[in-house]
Amino acid sequence: MQIKIGLMRTTDLSAYHNSPYRPDGSRLKQILWFYINALVFKTSLFPFSFIKVFLLRLFGAKVGIGVVIKPCVNIKQPGLLCIGNHCWLGENVWIDNLVMVTLGNHVCLSQGALLLTGSHNYKMPAFDLITGRIVLEDGAWIGAGAIVNQGITVSSHAVLSAGSVATKDLGPYQVYQGNPAVAVRARCIR
Repeated sequence: MQIKIGLMRTTDLSAYHNSPYRPDGSRLKQILWFYINALVFKTSLFPFSFIKVFLLRLFGAKVGIGVVIKPCVNIKQPGLLCIGNHCWLGENVWIDNLVMVTLGNHVCLSQGALLLTGSHNYKMPAFDLITGRIVLEDGAWIGAGAIVNQGITVSSHAVLSAGSVATKDLGPYQVYQGNPAVAVRARCIR
């Protein structure tokens, strides 16, 4: 397949604007969260989950009981985050929530998991921002280094295995693997 380059438009990042993005809260709240996130969440200096849960709630997140938040977790917008009961957020988890992210009860995000609610439209010259909420239903498990892209729902008790990439919704009680992730077996909980 040949592509005629002369007829193709080019990328123009100077035309990029972020107007669709609406950060949560006032500018002061955003600045305060930037420093709290850096000093408390993204470091190993505060290993205690109760402090992190308190701060998330203070900044507008809805957080259930029994939530464990390990060191070096990065959360972009606490006001756009809802975490159910007894969830685990492993080391180096990044929740890049430009829009709402909802974790049901008993959800596990293993080390280095990425939840990415934003991307860019590669078909547009200005590389326009595109966003979509992420929902992880009860019992979902996102493996180490796995990526959940914008607009994805991970259904009840689905598993996204280590290093895999979710580019479409994941069905309930299925184990998904690969890039893009595909169902490879049923999840049977004994």
